[in-house]
Amino acid sequence: MSKNQNIQWFPGHMTKTKRRIQASLKLIDVVVEIIDARIPISSSNPDLAQIIENKPKLVLLNKCDKANKFATQKWVNYYSEKGVKALPVDCKTGRGLNKFVPAVREILADKFEAQKAKGIKNPILRLMIVGIPNVGKSSFINRVSKQTRAKVEDRPGVTRGNQWYTISNDLEMLDTPGVLWPKFDDEKVGLHLAFTGAVKDQVLDIELLAMDFLDAMQKAPTQEFLDRFKLKREDIEDIQPYELLELVGRKRGMLISGGEIDTERAANLIMDEYRAGKFGNITLEFPEDLNG
Repeated sequence: MSKNQNIQWFPGHMTKTKRRIQASLKLIDVVVEIIDARIPISSSNPDLAQIIENKPKLVLLNKCDKANKFATQKWVNYYSEKGVKALPVDCKTGRGLNKFVPAVREILADKFEAQKAKGIKNPILRLMIVGIPNVGKSSFINRVSKQTRAKVEDRPGVTRGNQWYTISNDLEMLDTPGVLWPKFDDEKVGLHLAFTGAVKDQVLDIELLAMDFLDAMQKAPTQEFLDRFKLKREDIEDIQPYELLELVGRKRGMLISGGEIDTERAANLIMDEYRAGKFGNITLEFPEDLNG
């Protein structure tokens, strides 16, 4: 298992994004934060509460199809207890997004009524979408705005400027580029962001990253993971993550000259297949972790 892999990510454009969010708040009625249902703690920007101050917030637990559904429900309950509405969604397939506009209308009901009381016949309320890189904001926007103007790629950092989208005749939405924060105080946060692809693989040692992931899988292996590599639980007990990485490479025939195992290729395979959801529904963070 890797120790002290230094995962930090704060390019200049993310500083600008933070300033844009702050500057745009006066135009906004509600903030919609998209987080990764597999890692709700690590994918929620700890600076956001301070930035948005008293603005109402709606949380979308995206990629719920790749997370454990019981864990996701725990997170919905957790946010509800905090007075925040949270919806499990999958922005690629559109699952759960039919509840998005009704949830926004519920949150902004008082605002709508106040606008109408002032004699505004067709009030337009505005949302701001925020989220870390590669969390699914562009897929979400394309779904709810029924447009394809938002660029979608399975890699972090592809949206560069603020863009407005029309959701309905009374709702408009402002997109912002994905933003991380200057420092990960908890090494686990950096690792979990790297596992899910929020941090570019190019700035990491992919073999160390895969070993950290395999260490987590050894503690709670899914049947899908075991089946994927034709493993039994006893096969992965009492071995080091590097040995498990080699075992995966051997199972997939990833040999190079001299019979040596291509562990870099095996590492890339493991991370790609995890991100594609081929190891089953895996949640890495739970509400009770916040008390730890």
